[in-house]
Amino acid sequence: MEVRLDGKVVLVTGATQGIGRAIAATAARSGVAGLLITGRDQSRGDAVAVELSGMGAPARFVAADLGNADAPELLARACIERFGRIDGLVNAAGLTDRASFVDATLDDWASLFAVNARAPFFLMQATIADMRKRGQGGSIVNIQSINAHCGSPELAVYSATKGALATLTKNAANAHRFDRIRVNGINVGWTDTPAERIMQSDTLGHGPGWLDAANAAQPFGRLLSVDDIANLAVFLLSDAAGPMTGAVIDQEQAVIGANR
Repeated sequence: MEVRLDGKVVLVTGATQGIGRAIAATAARSGVAGLLITGRDQSRGDAVAVELSGMGAPARFVAADLGNADAPELLARACIERFGRIDGLVNAAGLTDRASFVDATLDDWASLFAVNARAPFFLMQATIADMRKRGQGGSIVNIQSINAHCGSPELAVYSATKGALATLTKNAANAHRFDRIRVNGINVGWTDTPAERIMQSDTLGHGPGWLDAANAAQPFGRLLSVDDIANLAVFLLSDAAGPMTGAVIDQEQAVIGANR
C-alpha cells in the first residue's frame, strides 16, 4: 500500500523540529500540493521551508507562538490565503514543562493548556470552518501523549492537557463525521527527539549516556523515532485511512492496562 497526499494542502504546527518536522517531511514526500508550517524560530522555519520545497512540496513558514490567543486564526488565514484551502491539519506543537501537584503554579497551568489544548482547539475550529465551507471534508491528526492515561507525577499538568486534547479529538470526530471530516489522535510514547535529548541530558541531569540506557530498557531495543510517528500521522491524514475517525491510537511499546 502506498500512502499518498497528492493534491492536498496541509498545515503542520511544531514543524521546525522533532515530530512535527518529520511529519512535514513525510507529507512532502507523499505528494502534498502545499504545506503551511509553523514554529517560533524564524530562521529555522525558513530553512525547513526551503528543505521541504526542495522535495517538490510548495512550503511556507509562518512564525507564531501558540501561546498567543490569536495565533490559530493567523495560521489558518495564512494557509488559506497562500494555498486556497486546508485539507489536513496536524497539531504537533506542544510544551512538555514539568509541573506536579506539589509544585505546579498558575503560570504552569496557563501556559501548558494554552499551547497544548487551547491552540489545537481553535486551529481545529478554523480548519473545520474552511472544510465545511467547501463541503469537501478533510482530515485532522492530533499529536497527543501516552501520558493522557495518567502520566508520571512531575507531568501532572502536561498529562491533563493531553487528556483534554484526546477528548476534544473524539468530540470533534463525532460532531463533524457527517461533514466527512475525520479527526484522529496519536498517544505518543517515549520518543527520541531533539527536545527530549536536551530535557533528559541537560534539564534533568541524566547526562549523555541516558539514551543508550533508555534504548536498552525498551522491549524493541529503542525508543520510538520521529519517523515512526510521522508514518502513522501521514497514514491517518491520507485517504488510505478510509472513513476511520475518532480513533486515539496508543503508539507505544507497553500495552496500556496490562499487568506489568
